Amino acid sequence: MVKLAVFKGNKLISKEISEKKDFVKTWRRVHTEYPNLSRCIISSVGSFSEDELQLLRDSLPVMVLSHELQLPFINKYATPTTLGVDRIALVSAAAHKYPGKHVLIIDAGSCITYDFLSAENEYLGGAISPGLEMRYKAMHHFTANLPLLAAEVPENTIGNSTNNSMHIGVFQGVTLEMDGFINRYAQNFSPLTVILTGGAAHFLRDSIKNDIFANSNFLLEGLNHILEINKD
Repeated sequence: MVKLAVFKGNKLISKEISEKKDFVKTWRRVHTEYPNLSRCIISSVGSFSEDELQLLRDSLPVMVLSHELQLPFINKYATPTTLGVDRIALVSAAAHKYPGKHVLIIDAGSCITYDFLSAENEYLGGAISPGLEMRYKAMHHFTANLPLLAAEVPENTIGNSTNNSMHIGVFQGVTLEMDGFINRYAQNFSPLTVILTGGAAHFLRDSIKNDIFANSNFLLEGLNHILEINKD
């Protein structure tokens, strides 16, 4: 899947989600609808072919996100070259939207990432664990009899069937993990602002006991801010 977002200043005015095979068609439609686009940023260059990249470059200036760009935070990560571009964008959004605050960003995607930005605007790192889909696939792949299930929010906490038990195991495991991380960070960095984003956020937000801000566009907002501060 490819996400395309159009901003006017800091305001998101359009968002498209496209199958990878339909990217060229979707991009042409977006560019036709917004002919005054002045620049763009890509956060995952590896998923684009050279022809697709050239299509973008023929239309407007293209910036590829990396740790070498000007960023709105102080990067204390020990291995900055291995820091995923999505994590860079998320921390950039936190630095822009919550200056002077301790912020924990939880991105519930293929993996669940935890990224911490201090009130001193220092990115200290975080954690990575398996996401919802990965946990279901692992149980199916590494056992003889467990089925491959699609994510489903369980209605209770005691499973009376194998399927229910798996759903409960995945969701309780993830939400208890998240609450545990939040509580651990809050012990050392208070007050703590917590942002939940990513594709599985809508499954999880109502099951987390701690106070959180759910924002499905947080990564896109971070990308836009990086584009803004690097436009010159």
